[in-house]
Amino acid sequence: MQPANEGSFDFAFVDADKVNLEKYHERLLKLVRVGGLIVHDNTLWGGTLVKDKASMSDTRKKYWQTAIDFNKFIAADTSVEISQVPIGDGMTICRRLY
Repeated sequence: MQPANEGSFDFAFVDADKVNLEKYHERLLKLVRVGGLIVHDNTLWGGTLVKDKASMSDTRKKYWQTAIDFNKFIAADTSVEISQVPIGDGMTICRRLY
């Protein structure tokens, strides 16, 4: 028996606390149907992921490693194909494959 709402969404947009992005992604994989999209906001952290931390604001420094870790996590997830969009603080579009 399929739990309520699993596989019933076509699209999800995540603009939430950054330390729980991996948990949100894992839960959304159950809620979004195969072929559906999950979009994560702020994944390129305004382009600062490739910059020296010393030149960043305290706000950027705070989540710098979290953003790097999330990008590694999402890149290793074989259940989605991803596209990163460098607008604003960046978005990662994930299409669920299975």
